[in-house]
Amino acid sequence: MQPATQVIISMLLACVPAAIWGYIFYKKDPVYKPRAALTFLMGMISVLPILLYKWSWQFFPDINVFTYTDQMTTDLLGFTALLALPLGTVMAFMFVGVIEEYMKHVVVEKTDKGFFRNIDDSIEFAIMAALGFAFIENILYFYYIWASQGAEVLFISFIFRSVFSTFVHILFSGIYGYFYGIAYFADPIWSEEQRKKRHKIIDWMHNILHLRKNRVFATEKVAEGLLIAVVLHALFNILLEMQLTFFMVPFLIFGYSYLAHLFQKKENLKGYGYIVGEDSPAHLHQVIWEKLPRPKLPRRKAGKKKV
Repeated sequence: MQPATQVIISMLLACVPAAIWGYIFYKKDPVYKPRAALTFLMGMISVLPILLYKWSWQFFPDINVFTYTDQMTTDLLGFTALLALPLGTVMAFMFVGVIEEYMKHVVVEKTDKGFFRNIDDSIEFAIMAALGFAFIENILYFYYIWASQGAEVLFISFIFRSVFSTFVHILFSGIYGYFYGIAYFADPIWSEEQRKKRHKIIDWMHNILHLRKNRVFATEKVAEGLLIAVVLHALFNILLEMQLTFFMVPFLIFGYSYLAHLFQKKENLKGYGYIVGEDSPAHLHQVIWEKLPRPKLPRRKAGKKKV
């Protein structure tokens, strides 16, 4: 089969998990569709810097971090032959996790500023960025596996990546999106926390020293979300490397349950976006939507009821 045909079919296969998972999570919290589509597109584009970095290895081999991680032979888990896990493997997967999760973070940070109404929106847009990233990644994997190992292995890869690999991207980014949402609305959230807990002396010191603790709080939450996403990403890759695939089903069930829990939290539905500023794009879209004329339904004529 021609390579061009294989690429087209790989693209069509990659559309299946993106459409299914996208529909599942979009229905949980519908967001502004044009901005969601843009976030998905930017998630696709965020793969390009990683591909460029890998392509540059042939010209600048010294920047290939895996050259250095492969030299780390110390076992972290060396109790038995089944649990041998070199330090270099852990470092390599942590590096992969940092790069991929940071690129998705950049997409959410740059494309959706001003469009979040609440924390659920932050989770939703982070998931859209992850779906765009996973879409391109799936195309590359499907084409490579088909070209190198044949159509039989491609079917197995399609099932695994559609169910597990695409979802774990959603899981990592969804959890990060929750923490990013807290950081995004740091001003009102921090104010609420301070009104509940802050002692008068601390309040007085805050006013004297002009400490922007809300900004420190926001930075901490972004870092916390990224750290959790990176660690989970590395853990998933390590489980695959050690061929502990029987952990994938509980990983999937727990992850979906946790994301569903985040969407169901009532605190995440507070309209913080309108507190932050009435000139935000999200607020303007809401105002325009409310002012649009609603179609009038024809009144039913009074008459005898049919028996």
